[in-house]
Amino acid sequence: MRPLRYSINVTLDGCCDHRAMIPDEDLHRHAMENIAQADALLFGRVTYELMEAGWRSPASVAAMPEWTKPFAQTINAAKKYVVSSTLDRVDWNAELVCGDLGKAVQQLKSEPGNGLFTGGVTLPQALAELGLIDEYEFVVHPRLVGHGPTLFAGLSKSVDLKLVDRLEFRSGAVAMRYEPTR
Repeated sequence: MRPLRYSINVTLDGCCDHRAMIPDEDLHRHAMENIAQADALLFGRVTYELMEAGWRSPASVAAMPEWTKPFAQTINAAKKYVVSSTLDRVDWNAELVCGDLGKAVQQLKSEPGNGLFTGGVTLPQALAELGLIDEYEFVVHPRLVGHGPTLFAGLSKSVDLKLVDRLEFRSGAVAMRYEPTR
């Protein structure tokens, strides 16, 4: 069974709004390596549309710093699955995931390969509720922003985690990787 890995950037005060983060080369390289290790990406509609708007267009990528281009190439090439009840079609090397979320994701996980990778806020909370996330990575930025959104607000039950790895970046951000203790 291939694992489902989740990664999100978050500030010290819990904000996970991507606009609150300060992007840099190390963080983009790390995200690219995470995505490159997966067989496919699993996105909710909001994250899919956000990533597509930011990374699909050659014109928008061309205007970005040179160090963002490997990330752009990696995410553009990646297979994507999109969970949505409002979209009726997707492209950008993507297909819709319909029906029962738990069954659909279990089917994706049961396929052979290296793993699936997800990000965002709403879909990962639903996946955590179902006990489907095998690895959590929080990239904690040394920043206080005083606003949200925050992670896992309203989670119905605790998820106990065990720290399995950590990586410090020159910016002071720290990637901490956890596995559920189940």
